[in-house]
Parts: sequence; C-alpha cells; structure tokens
Amino acid sequence: MGGALVKGILRAKVCEAADIIVTSQPAADAQKLAEETGVSLATTNAEAARQADVVLLCVKPDDAHNALDSCTKELENKLLISIAAGLRIGKLELYATELEGVESEFSETGYDGVRVIRAMPNTAAMVGKSVTSIACSDTVTEADCQAAEKIFRAVGKVYFVKESQMDAVTGLSGSGPAFVYLMMEALSDGGVAAGLPRSLATELAIETVAGAVEMARGAHLAFLREMVTSPAGTTSAGLRRLEKSAVRSAFAEAVVSAAERSRELSK
Repeated sequence: MGGALVKGILRAKVCEAADIIVTSQPAADAQKLAEETGVSLATTNAEAARQADVVLLCVKPDDAHNALDSCTKELENKLLISIAAGLRIGKLELYATELEGVESEFSETGYDGVRVIRAMPNTAAMVGKSVTSIACSDTVTEADCQAAEKIFRAVGKVYFVKESQMDAVTGLSGSGPAFVYLMMEALSDGGVAAGLPRSLATELAIETVAGAVEMARGAHLAFLREMVTSPAGTTSAGLRRLEKSAVRSAFAEAVVSAAERSRELSK
C-alpha cells in the first residue's frame, strides 16, 4: 500500500520524487521502490521522519508501535497519517510519544506532540481506484486535512468520517475488495459448472461485475436488481437460490465481522 501511495502521488504530481523519502522492513522493499520511482531512500525510520513534514505510516497494526517508537523524537510537531487498520488516534498519539523520559527530554524545548490523521484506503489504490476514508484528530489543522485529502485523491476517492465510523469503514471498503473477489470467483466457478471453459468464465465474471458497477453509480441498487429480474425468469431462479442460501446476510455479516475485528485490534 505504501508503494501504491507513492506511485499515485507521483502520477498525480502532488509532489516530486525528490520530495519523498522512504524506508521499510525489509529494506529491499524500499530499495526496489526507490529504483522504480526515483524517490530517496532512508536506512532508518528516524532518518526518514527527521527530514519529513508529513509522515505516512503504512504498516500492519502489530508493527505500528515499533515503527513509531523508533522515531518518537523526530515526530515532534509533525503530521502523522496512519493507514494501520484498527489503531485509534489516541493509541497512535501514545505510540508516537511513548519514550522513556519524554517529559524531561522535551520540556525545555516545548514538545507539543504529533498531529494525527487516520486513513483507510483499500488495495484498489494500486490502480488509482481506491476509496479512502479519513478521520482527523482535534489537533490537526485545516491545512493538514487538505494535505491528507490531496495525498489520497491521488489514488482514488476520499471521504471524511468520524473516527467512531472507521471500524465500519474498515469492514466495508477496507476488507470489501476481498469479499468481491470471492463473489467473482464463485461466479466463475458457476460458469465452469454450467459448461464454460475457465478462462472465459473468469473473463465474463470480471466484465459482468465491472459493468454492474458502472450502472450502480447514482442508481438505487434494488431498482437495478429488479430491472434485471423478469418474472419466473432465469435471474429470478438464481436469486431465489441465493436468498435460500442467505448470501445477502452472509455478505452483511462479513462486513460486520471485519469491523468487529478492527475494534479488537484497537485494544
């Protein structure tokens, strides 16, 4: 995801490659990204954060504490944008300032902490079609919000939400692509079972979903479903089978379960 954001930022000309510095574990990932895009490379998180005005934290939740703890001093008065699922703003602020002796070390220099924005893009950022929801802490400025919006608009659409809604966002748009891929696999499997070769079945499934998505923009989903469903027709028979298998409830419960897992991660 970090790589997708960097490439999107450069593609949208939000800034130049010379304005971006990256670091990662393993280091080879950052090295490869630097070679592909021309961005600068740092050997440590502290080195990267020291040179930045805006710090993007693109790690798994379990890795966030170590990543931030390694550059606490360098995050002073910086804007931190995290895409780590489930980690609340308060915990990110704690991780970014949790350094033994922090009060005594910074009291004379007027340490003000870090300004935190929490974002949840999805994997479609890799093709510029992400949907990103953003929640801002009370300490961020309007300019901070605009900077975050500009970054994530480089890879798709952006919505501002309350932090209390971020777990639901994670369950829907964050995890949602995997649910859609599973559905597309199932459609392809059905085509094969009905007599189609796998390659054609998969292509038809992909293009069917792509066309349905375009029609769904600005339309009522139930209306579109009814438009395809003739009385006693083929679609009606298929929908009856889906309802009998509680597919609608299964998808809704998948989103809720993913949202609940996001809440668990925050603890």
